[in-house]
Amino acid sequence: MRDTCCVKERITQHASRITYQTGFRLLLIILVISLMQPAPLLITYGPQQTVQTNHPIVGVHTRLTDEVEEWKIQRTLQMVREMGASWVVELFPWAYYHAADGGIAWEHPDMVVNHAAAQGLQVVARIGLTPDWARPPDTPLTYLDETAYNDFAEFAARFAARYRGKVTHIIIGNEPNLSYEWGYRPATAKDYVELLKVVYPAVKAANPDVVVLAGALAPTLEPAGSPWGLNDLEYLAQMYEAGAADYFDGLAVHSYGLTFPAEAEPAPDILNFRRIELVRAVMVAYDDEKTNIFVTEFGWNDHPRWTMAVRPGQRIQNTLNAYRYAEENWPYVEMMALWAFRFPAPTRSFMDYYTLVTPEFVAKPIYDAIKEFTGN
Repeated sequence: MRDTCCVKERITQHASRITYQTGFRLLLIILVISLMQPAPLLITYGPQQTVQTNHPIVGVHTRLTDEVEEWKIQRTLQMVREMGASWVVELFPWAYYHAADGGIAWEHPDMVVNHAAAQGLQVVARIGLTPDWARPPDTPLTYLDETAYNDFAEFAARFAARYRGKVTHIIIGNEPNLSYEWGYRPATAKDYVELLKVVYPAVKAANPDVVVLAGALAPTLEPAGSPWGLNDLEYLAQMYEAGAADYFDGLAVHSYGLTFPAEAEPAPDILNFRRIELVRAVMVAYDDEKTNIFVTEFGWNDHPRWTMAVRPGQRIQNTLNAYRYAEENWPYVEMMALWAFRFPAPTRSFMDYYTLVTPEFVAKPIYDAIKEFTGN
């Protein structure tokens, strides 16, 4: 019996030594692997840059909202500057940052805004999307009603104050004339104007220098009563009828060329690039010639199988012709931002064929063409 106990004891001691040695070796391996890892990238803003361009109207709509890595944010904005674009339009979702207790997570917007400023870019901030605490249960991110207008105004005002001198323009919402962008409710101009009446004075009190943009209206031919939205020309007229003129400094507009060339004549029953002229005619009809237009989305698509796309060469030519046409004929248009500069990851859809740069930072031919156009 004693011999058996001794054997068991020796086995136990041996097992303990093996366990200890194995744990020590594992710890040593982990330490070695950790020492082999490269040091974290130290990202600095670098020296202040200036955009060099022969066409200051040129802008792009970036999509950095969901970009996680700081070096990718910096590289995106560097490439924007190197292309010769002076402006970036970027989405800053209210829902991402503002907590129910009033706290705001500024880290990511700080990163985007400060890198854009370091590159010498003017930032047009598109603010929208409602946090869950500010909307009824089971409603989408785009649902915003009058019960949350003051909350939205508070966030917009704090945003404008924080980025004074860096964010020069703020867009209130996005495409409110579409039901999808208005929480799948009827797209009513009067409701949107009531939002402007709350947000505009709050933002201007916080930062009198910021330019507040209304819109951006989506080009659509939907008639009155449609469940999908309302014709942008009719919607704009209804905005003026509801007293909107005193509550925005500029009008944000979207305009896509689809299969039409840039110079194609506009008409009320056609969606093409020069529909902007019809929007302007509504503004003039309501004695609002003093207010300028900012084209915060426009462009052509070169998907090989989408019926609303054009060939890559046509896309390039249409884009350059659009910039030239606007400079020669539209003194009331301050900026035109192409949709979209780059996505953080492929969408695996026709949307990828709107971009100028791939997620891997490979410049497409249209990027090089615009870079040459701006003198870079």
